[in-house]
Amino acid sequence: MLNSYSSADKVLLAVDCIIFGFDNEGLKILLIKRDFEPEKGKWSLIGGFLKKDEVLDDAAIRILNTYTGLNDIYMEQLYAYSEIDRDPVERTISVSYYALINIENHNAELIKNYHAEWFPINDTPSLIFDHNEMLQNAIKRLRYRTSIKPIGFELLPEKFTMRQLLELYEAILSKELDKRNFISKINSLEILNKLDEKDMQSSRKGSYLYTFNKEKYEEKLLNDFVLNL
Repeated sequence: MLNSYSSADKVLLAVDCIIFGFDNEGLKILLIKRDFEPEKGKWSLIGGFLKKDEVLDDAAIRILNTYTGLNDIYMEQLYAYSEIDRDPVERTISVSYYALINIENHNAELIKNYHAEWFPINDTPSLIFDHNEMLQNAIKRLRYRTSIKPIGFELLPEKFTMRQLLELYEAILSKELDKRNFISKINSLEILNKLDEKDMQSSRKGSYLYTFNKEKYEEKLLNDFVLNL
């Protein structure tokens, strides 16, 4: 058995994270400027290598925390990329994850120290290796998930208006939604708590603020239903 292991090829295993954030300007992706060769000075997804004492999810959590300072981030494993020449230095297989965070909550100083920057998803620079493909696959998955499940609340502040929620969905899906139909479908899920507080900056009368009911939210994510936006 030991001889079988010793004769097997050894390859590196990387974890690349597609980190989505949302602010008043729309949906964004966090990228980092590579500071070593090959492709030094070019933009890259944020990633690292799997350690011997880690499972993949633990590696993704470590990488996300290192670059954002956040814990308990919503993330989902996507695909494995195993093209032989995808990394010119060493044979490397990469497993991608996408993650959702509220831009207001991340550690801006930490991101600055790593020379990372937020880009609108519709205006991203060309990325190294196969990272453009990873990003496009992550966007497709996020849009699909959003169209059928209540997802994305991790991108919003704790208290938000219905308008902010609508704008989030429109930014993710990259299309305009019918406001009345959207509100009706969201309310039918019974995952929002309407507060007595109002956001007085949005209009003269103000807009009611909401929080989401985490228990009901997670229940809806597990149940088999279609939001159909």
